[in-house]
Amino acid sequence: MSVQVENLEHNMAKLTIEVAAEELEKALDSAYQKQKKQISVPGFRKGKVPRAMIEKMYGAGVFYEDAANILMQQTYAGAVDESGVDIVSRPTVEVTQIEKGQPFIYTAEVAVRPEVTLGKYMGVTVTKIDTSVSDEEVDAELENQRNKNARTVTVTDRPVAEGDTAVIDFEGFVDGVAFDGGKGENHPLEIGSHTFIDTFEDQLVGKNTGDEVEVNVTFPEQYQAADLAGKPATFKVKINEIKAKELPELDDEFAQDVAGVDTLAEYKEEIKKNLTEKKETEAKKTKEDEAIQKIIDKSKMDLPEAMIETQCETMVEEFAQRIAQSGLTMEQYLQFSGMTVDQLKDQVRPEATTRIQSSLVLAQIAKEENIEVTDADIDAEVEKMAKAYGMEADKLKEYMGDAEKESMKKDLAITKAVDLVMDNVKERAKAKRKADAEESTEE
Repeated sequence: MSVQVENLEHNMAKLTIEVAAEELEKALDSAYQKQKKQISVPGFRKGKVPRAMIEKMYGAGVFYEDAANILMQQTYAGAVDESGVDIVSRPTVEVTQIEKGQPFIYTAEVAVRPEVTLGKYMGVTVTKIDTSVSDEEVDAELENQRNKNARTVTVTDRPVAEGDTAVIDFEGFVDGVAFDGGKGENHPLEIGSHTFIDTFEDQLVGKNTGDEVEVNVTFPEQYQAADLAGKPATFKVKINEIKAKELPELDDEFAQDVAGVDTLAEYKEEIKKNLTEKKETEAKKTKEDEAIQKIIDKSKMDLPEAMIETQCETMVEEFAQRIAQSGLTMEQYLQFSGMTVDQLKDQVRPEATTRIQSSLVLAQIAKEENIEVTDADIDAEVEKMAKAYGMEADKLKEYMGDAEKESMKKDLAITKAVDLVMDNVKERAKAKRKADAEESTEE
């Protein structure tokens, strides 16, 4: 195999990869072995048709596509290593030569890691954040815990009110005709949640259990189902049951049940401590983000489009994995949200760009500051991961290949770069616009 590298504009490169004719012949035979059981020819038993006979009947290129895929899967990773190029995107491949008896040649267009020219990164100014917790915030969290620990009771002596859950049967009609997806039975609808369109929930307020109600609404102009968008609709609704929350009393008994402490006063102190820790964690992250963004703004880099596109695809895949844990497929999510995959990519694009820029500037800081990651650092990180997974550190280390260890090493270097930046930040109050302007001029 041979690899040639052609540098293109905007940190793109084209790899031209040539594979020996003998390897192509092996791949063609593999493709034939894979497909022969599906090919029927009169006079031959299934799976026993000679390759030459199949190529004569269907053309010499009948196995080319499978053979090309086999060869690209076998050779691409090695070609990347041989090229010495630091690739940061998925490849766009094109077969330029495939013919029996000739070398197999294909190209892979890829993004190359951009060079970064850093701006000021030591002594960056960030906004000082107040992490104190007020009595009102403690009371609000107490109320939140009351709601979480409320019990649901069936209401029989009054009509539907805001905050209740109405258990309903419903069927929707447009122009007198029932439409798909517009019917449900014993559906629990929280009044005031605005999960149903338009004023649907408002029209149930004041109605009693057993009432049959005609609800008139209009679908939004941008509704996901194009045939319903902007149209008026009538729903026939029956109220089967009314449920309400019954909140517990805020007393020592509540504190004992919820938090395992003796008194309500102790519970309030615990809430204050937890809220303070949460605020401090959030403030730390906010200041890190602000500092890194300022470094990005003062640095120079030319991000290749393919690099951003790859990051967007990765983030969409991560999102699909998260929603799958709640039992929802990506197809279902797209249907419910009325979005396409391309629209989802557009939605995550700003964050994808920021992720790339952050990673690049921090990696460059680590390089310029000669930040080193020791074996002890890696061992400590493995210990932390093993504890999280409930494994022995030595076992986890056995499962890790060189690629995983190298990735961990890069991540730890970036973490150290963040620590270096944050150890040297300057904090300022929010309203000092003049200082901001002076700082911007200095940088």
